[in-house]
Amino acid sequence: MGVNGEPDAIRVEIGEFVLDGFRADPEHVSASFERELTRLIREHGVPLASHGPLSADLLSGLPPLPANLSARRLGQELARVVHEGLSGHGEVTR
Repeated sequence: MGVNGEPDAIRVEIGEFVLDGFRADPEHVSASFERELTRLIREHGVPLASHGPLSADLLSGLPPLPANLSARRLGQELARVVHEGLSGHGEVTR
């Protein structure tokens, strides 16, 4: 554990993103997702990780997104949903 009970490292594993109906390049979506999630974790932390490892279903409540979103914007929106789940919103299983 690091300072203030925050973990020294956070590892997020995502089995698969299925993006039906989007024209965005999956590699660019993934890169944008990683950048945005890293930024959100650095700025806001991950409250649920302070209690140890967890498994979470975080994308179950994803709102409809326009099919014409850029890869950058789509990655950012996905990262925000994942971070919301890591912040205590969504279905969480320990």
